[in-house]
Amino acid sequence: MIDNQTPTNADNSMYFPPIDGAWETVAASALGWDDNAIEPLKEFLIESNTKSFIILVNGRIVMEEYFNGHTAASTWQWNSAGKTLVTSMIGIAQQNQLLNIVDKASDFLGAAWTNMPLEIEDLIQIHHLLTMTSGIDDTKQLVSKQNLTYVADAGTRWAYGNVFQKLMDIVSASSDQSFEDYFDLQLADKIGMDGFWDNGLIYTIYHSTTRSMARFGLLALNQGKWDEEQVIDEAFFAESINSSQELNPAYGYMWWLNGKSEFMVPSSQVVYPGALVPSAPDDMFAAMGANEQRIYVIPSKNMVVIRMGEATNLDQANFAVSGFDNLLWDKINDVIN
Repeated sequence: MIDNQTPTNADNSMYFPPIDGAWETVAASALGWDDNAIEPLKEFLIESNTKSFIILVNGRIVMEEYFNGHTAASTWQWNSAGKTLVTSMIGIAQQNQLLNIVDKASDFLGAAWTNMPLEIEDLIQIHHLLTMTSGIDDTKQLVSKQNLTYVADAGTRWAYGNVFQKLMDIVSASSDQSFEDYFDLQLADKIGMDGFWDNGLIYTIYHSTTRSMARFGLLALNQGKWDEEQVIDEAFFAESINSSQELNPAYGYMWWLNGKSEFMVPSSQVVYPGALVPSAPDDMFAAMGANEQRIYVIPSKNMVVIRMGEATNLDQANFAVSGFDNLLWDKINDVIN
């Protein structure tokens, strides 16, 4: 049984669920939403191989659905949506004065951590890894020294790749403990996340329940603040959800940004005109992972939307971004508008 507590009327105050105990809910009708559009949304979610789906408004659960044998207690992989967790830990390490994002990566990884000349390697700063502008070859998915080869000088080329994992090593080196332990202590335990990191064949992937993903989405909605505690420095978080470079304005510090004039996608150097997800609100920012693992955060609506599941097969997936987002937001709009 899902542990919820429903208030009598819609409450516009921001709510943070307790670490243990009931999570408040609010009825869609209390928000003026169209109840008749909820069933078509659920049908679309089922057809697109969704396992779980949550909508929060002001931190309260409006929709919480589980499909195909998935339950509230089941865990699922975040895939590249978990990059935003790594971003958060860099921000926390910086606010704890363990590093600065303009520091050279080699200050923490040691000289010759890449397979490039040292004078080229020394150009790579932490923020280049945060913004996918390290200049390292993005076609080799396994992050080994042999594969970390030169394509362009740092800061001159945007290319989505797995070298971001080196940020986990930087957090570990700067904190003098494992990334996983520092993550639990500084973030997960503070907001009640129940997940774990799994060392996959290519890179380390975070797994959690859907509600834990929703907790992180709520933290993001509140600019890194959980109730009375600023878990992630507010200024750093604001930087992370704004265009981090000019090459791909739809990319922050591993958060995807809607409403920009153009965007790029993984495994391509093509620049596409228009917004990343045209049917979604312009101010939306999102954590996006392969097979459509999603955290959508919409500040103008005080809303967080979570989707976990298998690949949708509705559109050819491009690692993070896919045509599924636009189709889903058409259905969500029918409900909330």
